[in-house]
Amino acid sequence: MMKDTTIILTKLRELMQLVRVRDISCISAYIVPSDDAHQSEYQCQHDERRAFISGFDGSAGTAVITRNSALLWTDGRYYQQAEKQLDSNWILMKDGLTTTPSLGVWLAQNLPRGSAVGVDPRLFSFRLWKPIENELNSSDCHLVPIENNLIDEIWGENQPPQTFNPIKTLKLEYAGVTVAKKWDLVREKMQEKKADALIVSALDEIAWFLNMRGSDIDFNPVFFAYMIITKDQLLAFVDSEKLPTDFSSHQTENEVQIKVLPYSSIGLEISRIVSTKGRKIWISPTSSYYLTALIPKSQRLQEVTPICLLKSIKNDVEIKGFVNSHVRDGIALCQYFAWLENQLDHGEKIDEISGADKLESFRRTQDKYVGLSFPTISSSGPNGSIIHYHPTSETKRNITLTDIYLCDSGAQYLDGTTDVTRTFHFGIPTEFQKEVYTRVLKGQLTFGSTIFPAKVKGQVLDTLARKALWDIGLDYSHGTGHGVGHFLNVHEGPIGVGIRHMPDDPGLQENMFISNEPGFYKDGEFGIRIEDIVQIVPAQSTYNFSDRGALTFKTITMCPKQTKMIIKELLTDLEIHLINRYHQQVWDNLSPILSQQGDSFTLSWLKKETQPI
Repeated sequence: MMKDTTIILTKLRELMQLVRVRDISCISAYIVPSDDAHQSEYQCQHDERRAFISGFDGSAGTAVITRNSALLWTDGRYYQQAEKQLDSNWILMKDGLTTTPSLGVWLAQNLPRGSAVGVDPRLFSFRLWKPIENELNSSDCHLVPIENNLIDEIWGENQPPQTFNPIKTLKLEYAGVTVAKKWDLVREKMQEKKADALIVSALDEIAWFLNMRGSDIDFNPVFFAYMIITKDQLLAFVDSEKLPTDFSSHQTENEVQIKVLPYSSIGLEISRIVSTKGRKIWISPTSSYYLTALIPKSQRLQEVTPICLLKSIKNDVEIKGFVNSHVRDGIALCQYFAWLENQLDHGEKIDEISGADKLESFRRTQDKYVGLSFPTISSSGPNGSIIHYHPTSETKRNITLTDIYLCDSGAQYLDGTTDVTRTFHFGIPTEFQKEVYTRVLKGQLTFGSTIFPAKVKGQVLDTLARKALWDIGLDYSHGTGHGVGHFLNVHEGPIGVGIRHMPDDPGLQENMFISNEPGFYKDGEFGIRIEDIVQIVPAQSTYNFSDRGALTFKTITMCPKQTKMIIKELLTDLEIHLINRYHQQVWDNLSPILSQQGDSFTLSWLKKETQPI
C-alpha cells in the first residue's frame, strides 16, 4: 500500500536547514539507513525509520533525502515491492545494476561542493561510512554525524516505544557449550591478536555467547545489549529489569560471573577503557561508526569478531538439534501441503494469509516450537514474482489450481532454526513453468552435491546453482545461500553464497549450515524457488585437494519437491538419482513418525510425493 510522504519529507527538509554541527550551518542531504544501533538486518518497530520516511518496508534499503530529491537504494529482491510502495516523491535506485551509481558516488556527483551530508552515526556501520566519506571528500563534500536522529524528531510521540521484553536462559541441553568455554576460546583469539578488550555489538553474537535468548525483535530471538570482553571481565550492557529470573543459577551453570551495566553506558565504558594508552581494542568493522569513533585509530583492531566465526560452526549438540528440528518441521510442512492440496481439490477457497496461518498452526503442535523465524512468504501467481513478498489484506490472492504457489517459511525451535521453500502447481503447469522449475532444481541438485576444497569462499560456488538457468539466458537476483543461526537469526553471517563479495567470509568449513536456494521469477506472473538447509560435511575425493580437505553438503530439510513440475528429459542420470535418493530419505525419516501418530492422510500424500521418477 502506497504512503503519501509529502508532509514528512517537507518536515525533514525543514529540520535539515536547522542542523548545526561544528562549523556547518545546515546539511544538504540526510541518509536514513535500515539499521538499528546494532546493525541488525531486521528491526523492531521503534527502529523502522527508513520505512517511516519512505513507505518502503522491505528489510534492505537506504534512503537519501536532499533539498530537492528523495531516493531509495535497494537490491533485486525488492525492486517490485519498492515500485509498488514508493510514492511519486521518490526515485528507486536499483542497487546491483551496472547502470546504478552507488549512494556515495551519486551524492558526490549531485551535491554542490562544500555540501554536508548527515547521518545518525549509531545507525551506520564503520564499513559503510568510510567509502561514502571518501567519495564525498573527493568532491569537497563532507559526511557528518548527527547524533539527534531527525526521523525520531518528526515521528515524535507516534514512534513505537523501544521493545523491552524479558530475556530467557538457554539450557546447556540445547546450547551444548558453557559460556566459560566460549570465553576461553575468545580469549585465545584475543591473545593471538594482542587485544586487551573485545567490543561486541551484534545482538546474535551476544545471545549466542551468553546462552540467552530474547524477543526484542520479531522472529529473531535476541535482546538489546552490548558486551565487552577482557581477559578478566565479562561486561554485559543490558537493562537489569530484563534479566531472567534464573540469571544467578545460569551464571553458576555456565561457570562465569557476568557484570551487568546499564545498556546506555556502553559509550562511557569504551571511553574509560581507551583512556589507558596503549590498549588495543578489537571491534568489528560492521559495528557502528559511533562506537568505532570512540576508539582512537592507533588503538583499534578492526576485524570480524571471533564470536562471529565460532558461532557459525555448530557444536555437536547444536548439530543434533538442527537435524531433529528439521525433521519435526518437515512433518508440519507435509501436513500443510497435503491439507492444502486436498482443500483445493474439493473447491475450498484458501488465500495466502489463511494458508500461512494454517501452516503456522501445524508447526505450533511440534515439540520445542517457539515461533516463526520470519514472516511466511505465502505467494500465489504474480505475487510469487516479488522475491520477499508478504501477504497483506490488500494484496492477498487466493491459492488456486491455475497458479504456481511459492511458500517460503521457517520456524524457531529451542534446538534449531528452519528455513525452507517449496513451489507447487496444484493444476496443470505450462511447459515454460516446468522448464524453469526443472532448471532451478538442476541448479539446486548440482550445488547440493558438489565437492569443494575446505575454506573455499562461498562466492566461488554460486555459479553452480545458476548455470542451468544461464544456459538459456535466465537468472535470479538474490543470493544462492546464507548462513543460519541455531535458535537465532535465520540469516547469519559471516558466510554466504552469492554473486556479491562477502568481505568477512572465512571460507566454508565443516559443520556450518547454509541455505541452498536458487530460483526464477517472471515479473507479474509467477515465482519459483526451491530451498533447503544443508550441513557442510567431509567428502571423499581421490586427491583430497592436496590434503587441504574435501567438503560437500548434506541436506537436512525434509519435505518433498514436486515431481509433477519436472521435465525428466532435462535431468541427467545423476540428477535423477539425486532427487530419487532425497525423496527416499524424506520418506525414511518422516513416514515412521506419521505412522506412529496415526496420520494416514499425510502419510498417503507423502508416499505419492516421494515416488521415484
